Amino acid sequence: MHRRAIASWLRTTLVAGILLVTSGSASVLRAQHLLLPMDDAQRNHLKAYGVTYQAIKAGQKAEWFLNYRGGAFLIPDVPDLRRRAALDGVTVEPLTDAGVAAARAEIAGGNMDAVVLERAPRIAIYRPVDQPPWDDAVTLALTYAGIDFTSVWDDEVMRGDLSKFDWVHLHHEDFTGQYNKLYLAYRDAPWFVAQRERDMATARRFDRHDVPGLKKAVADNIRLFVERGGFLFAMCGATESLDLSIASFAVDIAGPFSDGTPPAPDADARMDWTRALAFRGAHVEPSPYVNALSDIDGHQVNVPSRRQPLGAFALFGFSAKLDPVATMLVQDHRTVVPDFYGVTTSFNRAVIKPGVTILAQEDGAPWAKYLHGDYGKGSWTFLGGHDPEDPQHAIGSAPTDLSLHPNSPGYRLILNNVLFPAAKKKPRKT
Repeated sequence: MHRRAIASWLRTTLVAGILLVTSGSASVLRAQHLLLPMDDAQRNHLKAYGVTYQAIKAGQKAEWFLNYRGGAFLIPDVPDLRRRAALDGVTVEPLTDAGVAAARAEIAGGNMDAVVLERAPRIAIYRPVDQPPWDDAVTLALTYAGIDFTSVWDDEVMRGDLSKFDWVHLHHEDFTGQYNKLYLAYRDAPWFVAQRERDMATARRFDRHDVPGLKKAVADNIRLFVERGGFLFAMCGATESLDLSIASFAVDIAGPFSDGTPPAPDADARMDWTRALAFRGAHVEPSPYVNALSDIDGHQVNVPSRRQPLGAFALFGFSAKLDPVATMLVQDHRTVVPDFYGVTTSFNRAVIKPGVTILAQEDGAPWAKYLHGDYGKGSWTFLGGHDPEDPQHAIGSAPTDLSLHPNSPGYRLILNNVLFPAAKKKPRKT
């Protein structure tokens, strides 16, 4: 009886090809495929994205199994990828062709789908060379996962270099030219003075009379990047300030600490929201002494009298077969994620444009956390907050050590966006 049980187990293992392989261990079986589970069986969710990215970059076929085991990845079982997974502590399960067929049968029968990942996207992160005293969660995520990116700043954007990339990320930047109103507390800090002088020099190089004029031109070039087919991902204050800048292209909404001109008294009435990506009808903060840009942010974290407490946000469940794009963006091993503050923490539902897809929200709250939409030939995704693993992140705080958070559900949302442009798009059925 004991021998028959062992024989049965061996037959099942050889057919399905299921054998956990983690750092420091090796498989005794040969298989055609490696499944990277993304449920609780995965030891390092974040580096699993890096292994998958490297497979695509090397020209290997990869697939994303949406809504299957937390959004698992399927890659070829080749020595380089197996070695990379072992070094990174990524859990993989070798599968034979029969094992893959069984997984596909399960996927076909439920709210799941398999999406081919075709080409590694060319990634750019908009950030200054002399990084101010705050970190960027996307830079941390890509670096930890081992995903290649190029840094760009105003010079590259103004020269049209965004056309060299498929995917561009924005984070803490203020495209209205008001420096997130940090002058209220940091106007004499050496890093703030250096940032202001750098931006003024860049404005002069491109024949702009002030920093707000430069930043509006930069924002419009980013808008054109999306319109022409690019993928944009933004977090924190860049989400709110980008749309404010785009909508106010012909209006001066910058305060006196940027160029000496007070905000236009009729700024709200003159905003052209048809140009904006995500929002409409927002009210610009009229006072330069109130540390908020507008009423887009639902939490108003930097205005003590308005600040809202943190809760948790829930990811929407989408039909993988009918709406694969939204499904890709919410793949996670958790459906409820602890919230985290940022210059812009959340998005006031009253000013979100019709047609924008809400990917996550706090139940019962008048704001959303995670948005996606199409614009021209491209698309954009906005995620509120600064750092998913540092809810109260402050200027000067140490960067998050992601080796302490390898299974972060919040950081997974960032990395979903990195791989999303690699997917072979299927015709949408709705």
